[in-house]
Amino acid sequence: MTTEGYAQAYERGFNLTVRFLLSRGVQRDLAREAAQAAWVKGWERLAQLRDDNFVVTWVNTIALNVHRRLIRKETRAGAARQHEKTVDIDVAAIDVARILTFCRPSDRVILEQQYLNGVSTHEIATAHGVTETAIRIRLLRARRDARLQVQRRTAPCPIDSGLKPLGVDAA
Repeated sequence: MTTEGYAQAYERGFNLTVRFLLSRGVQRDLAREAAQAAWVKGWERLAQLRDDNFVVTWVNTIALNVHRRLIRKETRAGAARQHEKTVDIDVAAIDVARILTFCRPSDRVILEQQYLNGVSTHEIATAHGVTETAIRIRLLRARRDARLQVQRRTAPCPIDSGLKPLGVDAA
């Protein structure tokens, strides 16, 4: 088949391929996408076409296979997504709870209220009988102190970092 012949077959047969897929229960947008992919694939494999009179039938078969491949791929991806959703551990809450153990008790109370219980600054201020600005400042200082405590606890060991411990003379 010539290039012009295939172009004419495409003009005549594209809508036929879409309708063929629609008759198989494929959604319209997916049918158009699969039909387009099938006609492109047919163009790439034009040398495999045995009889020019059956080009539309040949491309329809390709389109059905393209659609089946898309369905299989979506099914596998959906199964993977479903499998991912089975693990519902809130790692962030675990990290926050662990960091809160490093804080002073007074700071821990307001940080727990905000980060673990989701209480707003307005609600915390009302509960403590102070202004929202005071709570914001206390939260800022509590976060800063917690950050410093975490940094101190996770600082590299002087031996591991190549630094010499105190009291050791250079050789």
